[in-house]
Amino acid sequence: MAFELPPLPYETSALAGAGMCQETLELHHGKHHQAYVTALNGFVEKNPALQGKSLEEIVALSYGQSDLAPVFNNSGQHWNHILFWKNLSPTGGGIPGKLEAKLIDDFGSVQAFKDAFKTAATTQFGSGWAWLILAADGKLKVTKTPNGSNPLATGEGKALLGLDVWEHSYYLDFRNRRPDYTQNYLDKLANYEFAAAELG
Repeated sequence: MAFELPPLPYETSALAGAGMCQETLELHHGKHHQAYVTALNGFVEKNPALQGKSLEEIVALSYGQSDLAPVFNNSGQHWNHILFWKNLSPTGGGIPGKLEAKLIDDFGSVQAFKDAFKTAATTQFGSGWAWLILAADGKLKVTKTPNGSNPLATGEGKALLGLDVWEHSYYLDFRNRRPDYTQNYLDKLANYEFAAAELG
């Protein structure tokens, strides 16, 4: 069974008012994400050891294996983007009470969480991701990963929010201003309702 590009949970024009234009979504989802899916399917087709495995199993199997680096890059990016589209909302930015209380408990304040997340996103050199995770110790933490890596692969915890900081994610809207893109995400685009549901 081939992997497929999931449909967006909103129209490509839906996030324009919150700082992500239709062209960004069309290119990012329809071109970049589709390319990862297409490449991954090609690798699976040629490698019997990957066939019949779930996306999560392929990410885990290929992580840290130099001979499977292209498989990891594309499976990781497919997994990351599936989460990313769910992380965005035309009515984002509002934090539900349960998640807000947890953020205050674990970071000291919502602002301290946002500051930590923005630091992670802006200090990830080159391409990568910033994450809000539920760590094994039950605490919320902010982390970052290079390229297509993610908390699923590293075993750091369960990803609740993930922000793509590859330049194609924000260049049309924010040019080279990654801090502005990150702040806009935290304040206007982040789907904290999704994160709260994932928190359980």
